[in-house]
Amino acid sequence: MAGSYTQVYIQIVFAVHGRVSLIRSDWEAELYKYITGIVQNRKHKMLAINGMPDHIPIFVGLNPNDSISDLVREIKKASNAFIHERKFSNYPFKWQSGYGAFSYKRSDVNMLVNYVMNQKEHHKNKTFKEECLQLLKEFAIEFKEEFLFEWYAS
Repeated sequence: MAGSYTQVYIQIVFAVHGRVSLIRSDWEAELYKYITGIVQNRKHKMLAINGMPDHIPIFVGLNPNDSISDLVREIKKASNAFIHERKFSNYPFKWQSGYGAFSYKRSDVNMLVNYVMNQKEHHKNKTFKEECLQLLKEFAIEFKEEFLFEWYAS
């Protein structure tokens, strides 16, 4: 083939350090807009972004010329600086190290967009920990629970 043709859909999930609920509803839309800009500037397609006070899932059409780890590193670094510059949080803010990244097929796009956009409703029935463990098991990703996120009782 003379050109490169790809279709890669990735859900990325990362949490606030210590899973502290620091992302407030009065500024989360600004944060999501800022992160969307980072994603688009790196030539990815933002399909959905939303979240909870302690974590953010994003769903992107991945540009194969950029790695997932580089994208996540840039999102965390730049959005952390953005939160500090805007003085959004009265508490020390940083993201936990690590992230989850899960690939999906084209027929799953609408389902994933709806899932991400309805995070607050979804998490009325399932905790972040339950969701993470379910994803890891569904995608057959080997893990040791003690090395996952820092879990604190809710």
